Amino acid sequence: MPRETHTETSGRFRNGQDKPSGGLPMPGPGGGPGRGMPKPKERARDTGATLRRLWAYLNRQRAGLILVYALTILAALVTMVSPYLLGVAIDRFITPGRSEGLWGLCVLLLGLYAAGAAASWLQAYVMTGVAQRMLQSLRGDLFRKYQQLPIFFFDTRTHGELMSRNTNDIENVSNGLNQTVTQMLTSLIVVIGSLIFMLRLDIRLTLVSLITIPLVMLATRLIAGVTRRSFKQQQERLGALNGLIEESVGGLRTVQIFRREPAMQAEFDGINGELNRAAVRAQIVSGLVGPVMNMLNNISFALIAAVGGWMVWNGWTSVGVIVSFLNYSRQFGRPISDLANQYNLIQSGVAGAERVFEILDLDNEYESEGRALNGNAVRGEVVFDQVSFAYRPDRLILQDVSFRANPGQKIALVGPTGAGKTTIVNLLTRFYEVSSGVIRIDGQDIRELDKNDLRRSVGMVLQDAYVFAGTIRDNIRYGRLDASDSEVEQAARLANADAFIRALPKGYDSELTMGGGNLSHGQRQLLTIARAVLADPAILILDEATSSIDTRTEMHIQAAMRSLMKGRTSFVIAHRLSTVQDADKILFMNGGRAAEQGTHEELLAARGAYYALYRSQFNGSDVDESAV
Repeated sequence: MPRETHTETSGRFRNGQDKPSGGLPMPGPGGGPGRGMPKPKERARDTGATLRRLWAYLNRQRAGLILVYALTILAALVTMVSPYLLGVAIDRFITPGRSEGLWGLCVLLLGLYAAGAAASWLQAYVMTGVAQRMLQSLRGDLFRKYQQLPIFFFDTRTHGELMSRNTNDIENVSNGLNQTVTQMLTSLIVVIGSLIFMLRLDIRLTLVSLITIPLVMLATRLIAGVTRRSFKQQQERLGALNGLIEESVGGLRTVQIFRREPAMQAEFDGINGELNRAAVRAQIVSGLVGPVMNMLNNISFALIAAVGGWMVWNGWTSVGVIVSFLNYSRQFGRPISDLANQYNLIQSGVAGAERVFEILDLDNEYESEGRALNGNAVRGEVVFDQVSFAYRPDRLILQDVSFRANPGQKIALVGPTGAGKTTIVNLLTRFYEVSSGVIRIDGQDIRELDKNDLRRSVGMVLQDAYVFAGTIRDNIRYGRLDASDSEVEQAARLANADAFIRALPKGYDSELTMGGGNLSHGQRQLLTIARAVLADPAILILDEATSSIDTRTEMHIQAAMRSLMKGRTSFVIAHRLSTVQDADKILFMNGGRAAEQGTHEELLAARGAYYALYRSQFNGSDVDESAV
C-alpha cells in the first residue's frame, strides 16, 4: 500500500501498539460494526463442527469414498475372520493331532492375509487421491477468499502469517486426513465386528475385556483437550515466525543499513523460542497417549489371559477359544489405541482446519451486490459531502471533508504526511467505507454501487509500483485483459515506456521476476502507468506516480499524463507542488481536514498554509509576489 496509508493505519505494528483489538478495525460510530468490517459468521467452535466441515469437502469426492469404504470393509472382514479360523485350527486339528484339513486351512488363512494386505494398500492409494483432491479444493477456496477480502484485513496481518495458513495449516490437515479417515472407519468396523465375535465365543471373557475401556476413553478425552490447544498455539507461533522471516527478507537492505541485524535476530529468537516451547508442550502431551494406551491394553490382555487360563484349567472352555479371544481382544483394543496414538495428528489437523475456516468465515469484499455503474456513461462527477472516517472510534483520520470535482477536472491533494490524502482515494475506491457522510459519483452514493463495477471506472497508479512475474506485455495487459497487442504497445507509448521496453533483448516478451526485481523502480512505475492508460478509466488516481522517476523522464510522463487526463476526472496526490500548479482545484489537507481549497493562484493569494508550504519548497525565490 502507499506510504501514507502505512502512517494512517494504526494496525501495522507487530508489538500491537495502537492496534484495534482483535486485529481488525474497531466498530464505527454509535457502537455498531463499521460498514466494511468483515464479521465472522456464526459457527460452532469445537472439534466436531470442524470435522463436519472437513467431511463436507471430502464428500465431494463421493465415487472415490465409496471405493474406499468397500476396500475398508473387505480389509476389516479379513481381519475379523482370521482369528476365528485360527482358533478352529487349534481346536480341530492341532490339539487332537489331526493333520488332515490343516494345510487347507493354513492356505486359506494365508490367502485371507494376502487379500487383506492388498485391500489395505489399495485403500490407502485411493484415499491419498481423494484427500489430495479435497485439499486442492480447500486450498483453492482459501486463495479465492484472500482475493475477496477487504484491504484493511491485510493491514493487520503479515504476509507470512497468511501464507502459513495456505501451506503449513493445510499440510497438517493433509497429514490428518491421510492417516485417520480410513483408520476411523476401519476402527469402527473392527470394534463392532470383534465385539460380536467375542460375545459369541464367551460372554464372561468379553465382560473382562471391557473393564479397561472406560479408563481408555477418559484418558483420551483428558489428553485430547490439552493437545488441541497446544497444537493451535504451535501453529499460531509458526505463522508469526513466517511473518517475521518474510518481513526481514523483504526489508533486508533497511535492516542492514541501520545495523539492526542483532535486534532482528533477538526478535526471531524470541518468537522461535515461543514456537519451540509450544511445540515441545504439544509433543509431550500427545506423546503421553501411546504409553497410556499400551499400558491399559496390556492390563486388559493380562486379565483375559489369566481368567482364560483359569477357565481352561477348569475345563470351562478350550485353548482355541482362548487364542481366538486374545486375538479379538487385541483387535478390539488396537483401533482405540491407534486413534489415541494418532491424536496428535488429528488435533494438529483440526487446529490447522480451524485456522483456515477462520478466514473462510469472514465476510467477502463483495458480500452484497449493488447497482451497476455503466462505465461508458460515467461522467466523472465526484462529490464528498461531510465525509469522516476512522479506523477506530477515538481517532478520526478524516473529519467533515467536503468538495466537488466536476467531470474532467484535475483535483490535487497536497499536505503533510498523514494528513489524509491517500485515505480520500481509498474511500473513493471503497477499499474502506466512510464512517459518516456520503461520497457520490454522478449523483449516486457509492455504497449503493457494485464494487466491481465501480472499480472498473477508476484507474490508479500508486507510488509503490508493483509488477507480477510474467512478460512485460502481460503486465501491461493487466489493466484490460481483452486488449490486443497493438493496444498494449500504444498504451506503453503514451506512458513513454515503449523506448526502454524495445531496448530489452526480448522487448515486450521479456520475462519479469516477481515484483519486477530485474527492472529499475522507475521502469516499473512506467509499466504501471501504461497499465492505467490501457484500462481507460473515467476517473484517474495518481498517488505520487512520478516520485521515483528522474527529472527528464518525469517531463515526458507529465506530458503524457496531461494528454491522458483530458476528459477524465483526475485525483493527483503530490508532495512537489510544482507538479500540481495547473490543477483545477487544490485541496490542502491538514489533520484530516480540507483546510484550504482553490486554484494555485487563489491559495497563494490567501497566504495561508498552502502559501507557507509553497514558500518552504522554493525558499520564496520562485513565488510571484505580484500575483498575490
